[in-house]
Amino acid sequence: MSRNQVVTTSAPAALGPYSQAIEIDGFVFCSGQLGIDPATGKLVDGIEAQAERALLNLEGVLGAVGLDFGDVIKVTVFITDMANFAAMNAVYAKHVVAPAPARSTVQISAIALNAMVEIEAIARRSS
Repeated sequence: MSRNQVVTTSAPAALGPYSQAIEIDGFVFCSGQLGIDPATGKLVDGIEAQAERALLNLEGVLGAVGLDFGDVIKVTVFITDMANFAAMNAVYAKHVVAPAPARSTVQISAIALNAMVEIEAIARRSS
């Protein structure tokens, strides 16, 4: 069983001792992505922009190993205010490939850098 670290400049570098993703046995476990623009290193403003940027960052991580949202099987969304759920969900719907992956959305009290949303994903290579 070989654990391979995924590293790409298409998403922000890890902010701590973790990997952007780990690939193991055909699965890719993507760390949570914030709405940080990888070109500037800055958090974008607003829930829609943060959700869009977080999803683009996930696409960048997946793309680094030749995968895309069609390979995603599970998503977890962390949001600091459920009042922003509909706005986040509208952005999310534009990225999802049918059949939509399983998903959990959880309200939490805080996210690093005072972000409004963080999105992580698990993908699997097709056989």
